Amino acid sequence: MNLRFATTFGRLVLSALLLLAIAPAAHALRCGSRITSSGNYDFQVRDRCGDPYWIEDHYELVISSADSPIQSAQQIVYTAWFYNFGTSRLMVRMLFRDGRLLREDTLGYGVNDIGDSCGPTKLLSGISSGELVAYCGEPLSRNTQPGATLRRLARGAFVETENYREDWVYDLGGDFLYVVHLRNGHVEAVEHVRR
Repeated sequence: MNLRFATTFGRLVLSALLLLAIAPAAHALRCGSRITSSGNYDFQVRDRCGDPYWIEDHYELVISSADSPIQSAQQIVYTAWFYNFGTSRLMVRMLFRDGRLLREDTLGYGVNDIGDSCGPTKLLSGISSGELVAYCGEPLSRNTQPGATLRRLARGAFVETENYREDWVYDLGGDFLYVVHLRNGHVEAVEHVRR
């Protein structure tokens, strides 16, 4: 290999590594002139991005020493914050674990005003509860059916994960009400119920 080529190639690789080291995280969200990234506390994100329009909490319970007289249990709280930045930008779901930002997920395009874009075509299977609230606003009523899934990690160790269903009712006018069935924060099915 040519010495001049090797030196130039080495400099390019070193420059690229330095740029990667000082660049913000790939999944960082820019809120105005400030950036959020994984590991930030919830109060830091709120300070940088403002209040979310929708918040959703879930839990996981880790149980160890289940075979012994004294068991240990640790509850882990997952909180999802939803942000809307208008019709020209994607909505964002920020997932926190015990108050620290775990990750950010991009969703569909935002709306001008929360709840002003509702219609039967917006009630799609698979969308998140946050997207549903952005499009249609909060429902007329909510019925929650809590549940949990228990997984064995090893002998004497289990993880209990919240597994819940909700039914949200929307009145879009006409002869029917729309009952939206959600499972674990996502639309699973939509039912039309005569008034």
